This record gives sequence, structure tokens and C-alpha cells, in this order.
Amino acid sequence: MNLLAFDTSTEHLSVALSWSDGAGPRLLAHRGEGGRESSSKLIPAAMALVREAGLTLASLDAIVFGCGPGSFTGLRTACAVAQGLAFGADRPVLAVETLLAVAEEARHARGATRVLALLDARMDEVYGAAYLHDGQAWQRQGPITLGRPRAVVLPPGYVMAGNAFAAYGACLPVGVCLEALPTATALLRIAPGLIVSGATVPAHEALPLYVRDKVAQTTEERLALRAAAPAADPAPAAP
Repeated sequence: MNLLAFDTSTEHLSVALSWSDGAGPRLLAHRGEGGRESSSKLIPAAMALVREAGLTLASLDAIVFGCGPGSFTGLRTACAVAQGLAFGADRPVLAVETLLAVAEEARHARGATRVLALLDARMDEVYGAAYLHDGQAWQRQGPITLGRPRAVVLPPGYVMAGNAFAAYGACLPVGVCLEALPTATALLRIAPGLIVSGATVPAHEALPLYVRDKVAQTTEERLALRAAAPAADPAPAAP
């Protein structure tokens, strides 16, 4: 399969392209600074790989992106770019969970097949999901969660993987911790099985997976919380 993949859900920009030619499977990858830089650097990096491979967007079987959870801005950037490139070339889109890509990166690097993937969600919270690899494919074991690091429960026999350990390691369960990110190369390893299963969608149907609904309270919500808070103790009367 000819596949272009990218992820901008963290502070890293990851882009990769896989294709086949007369010499067999080929791979090109690019990694750079993400965050605020993703919106300006993603398209040039992706198109540079496509040109280097001697391909066109129309020759791709699908465009793959890390759909979330992760940075709101990063998810919107990745989704918008995937939609734009796919729409113009009339190609399908495959949205892949970033936590699944973390689990795959841990499997590829360390052979882990039972992974609790954890990504830093900021605001003293982590995104998490447990994945089991049955020798053929990954299966998520339960929902994707968002919560405090101290509330994370490590299933027996699982290892933790992700980028949450530097910030929250002291609050997380005791266990094996593998540093891993949702890389574009991990997306490429996952993608063929998902494509065969029919997981691609038309460009206009691709959506980010936010999990957290929002990052800030409205003015009305802040006022409501203040009104509901217990009144402060009255100051002691002057003698």
C-alpha cells in the first residue's frame, strides 16, 4: 500500500510515507518540532516526502492521521490537513487513535503486547487506554479515559507507555514505564489492517477525537462555581 501518515498531537511533528516499488517496501520519515509550528510545517514536510518518493497524492491508497486524544490545536491541524490533501486527490482518510499508536510504538521498540498507553493531557490530567495485541492486531480494552494521574489503574500484566512519566511519574502506579510517542511510522504499521477492515472514511467525514470537551470555562461557568462555593469565614469582630 502507498500510505502517507502524520501526527501532530504532541510537541513533536511526525510524518512518514510508505510505498512499494520494484525493490520492495520503502519508507521515508520526517520528525521535527510540533506544537505551534505544526500548522506551517506539516504540509511542506508531507509533500517533500511524496515528491522524494516520486509519487503523487492521487497515487496514495489513503492518508492516515493521528486523530487524538492530544493537543487540541495539533488535532485540528492534522485533521484539516488530512481532509484537504485527501479531498483534492480524491483519496480516503484513516483516523487512528494516538493512544493506539503509542501502544504500537511500545510493541515495535520493546515487544510489549499488553500496554496501558498514557499521554500527558496537561491540567494535571492524563489520557489513557489499555490495549492488547493478540498476535495479529491491537484491541482496545475498555474506553479511552481522562483523569488525574493518581486515579490511573494499571491492569495486571500490563506495562505503561507514553509521555506522561516526566510530569506525573511520582503519581502513577508502580510498574514498567516505556517512553513512547504516537509516531507516523507507528500509524503506518497499524494502517493496513484497519484499511482492510473498512475503517477509512471520505475526507469530509474525518474528525478529531478530543475526549476532553474543552480546556477553559466560560464566564458563566466561572461565576456559577464562585456562587456555589462555600462562603468564606467571616472576619473576626473588632474588639
